[in-house]
Amino acid sequence: MSRRPIEVKVSAEDQKELQKLLRAGIQPVRVVLRALALEQLSLGLMAPAVAKVVHLTPQAVRRIGHRYRRGGLQSALYERQGRGAEPLLDASEKQRIIAMVCSQPPPGCARWTVRLVAEQAVKRKLVPRVGRETVRVLLLSHDLKPWREKNVVRRGTEPGVR
Repeated sequence: MSRRPIEVKVSAEDQKELQKLLRAGIQPVRVVLRALALEQLSLGLMAPAVAKVVHLTPQAVRRIGHRYRRGGLQSALYERQGRGAEPLLDASEKQRIIAMVCSQPPPGCARWTVRLVAEQAVKRKLVPRVGRETVRVLLLSHDLKPWREKNVVRRGTEPGVR
């Protein structure tokens, strides 16, 4: 038992957009393949036949057709923006951590470490919670390496050295 063909009626305006897109310069390959698949579907071809022409799976071709019917041309050709993870720190929290790192380390510590920065940021209530990796990436993005000893150039005691 085969599936019913997807009836995709591409409007004249969308046809012009498709043609313009396909004749335009450099485009992402995914977008071009989807545009070709949509164009073939609008001619009345079935998904397996279109899939062979554009080198996609029949399921992907059907999905493109369904997305066009539901959301239009933009929905069929382009991916939705990914949700992604929310940033753990906002700008003011980042600034507070950077300011803390630029100050003197707590008594009993010679220098800041990533672990110490994470502990002190929570202890000083700069942020509700923060992990070592978040702190490491934050310091890296600001080119801060407080755990390194600075190369200090000291004045020599030999005569003639200044």
